[in-house]
Amino acid sequence: MITDWDDAYSNGAYIEHAETYPKFWADSAAHFRTTARAELDIVYGAGERERFDLFYPEGSPKGLAVFVHGGYWLAFDKSSWSHLAAGAVAQGYAVALPSYPLAPQAAIPAITQKITQAITQIAQLVKGSIHLAGHSAGGHLVTRMICRDSTLPEAVQARIKSVVSISGLHDLRPLMRTAMNQKWQLTAETAAQESAALHAPLANIPVTCWVGALERPEFLRQNDLLANIWTGFGIDIRAHREAGRHHFDVVADLVDVDSGLVSAWLGS
Repeated sequence: MITDWDDAYSNGAYIEHAETYPKFWADSAAHFRTTARAELDIVYGAGERERFDLFYPEGSPKGLAVFVHGGYWLAFDKSSWSHLAAGAVAQGYAVALPSYPLAPQAAIPAITQKITQAITQIAQLVKGSIHLAGHSAGGHLVTRMICRDSTLPEAVQARIKSVVSISGLHDLRPLMRTAMNQKWQLTAETAAQESAALHAPLANIPVTCWVGALERPEFLRQNDLLANIWTGFGIDIRAHREAGRHHFDVVADLVDVDSGLVSAWLGS
């Protein structure tokens, strides 16, 4: 029985040298931007954070890959994650990374709608199939895009060919018991509304729930939960635990063109 929900959802406290990761991510991302073919800070909305970066491969893109960052809907922006486009770009895809407004300035349902808005606009810029990935809170946001109540235009929904939720949060109701909810202000209604595990998925979109085997038990449970429930809807969905990875390094293989995680993202 869980009695300390803050501890259950605390990642950094259980990761060695956790404090070094934000600088590592930011430095890696900045270096990647110096060598990449990119359009930066493309506007998709009126808010200061409503921008995305778009990275291009050599030649015409095979399709579009979108990565949505995590940070508990409270932290980070696109600029810390540019390097995670490397694997998909090397595979020949254009890769978009959107920022989005954060809590408490924006409630989680509003953040979901901003990601909807971002993907809708990004899809106008790159032809072909669409492949979604998100980490942690980003995993929540990309799985919300393929629930049957998705407000993505039907033409965009039809182009989505694969989704990978990396350490995703799929049932938000337990998060109401954490101190972080002072900023999220989740209620029973909005937590249920925003929980992909409580919705039916769109048909015919393969989904991978990917988590580090060394992650906190609640992230392992959240990962397996969505795969368990959505299996009942007859979609192609699997749960995967990556050996030796924790919450902060589970995304690292996105830089590797030949990694299983890139393959899951691109549905290849």
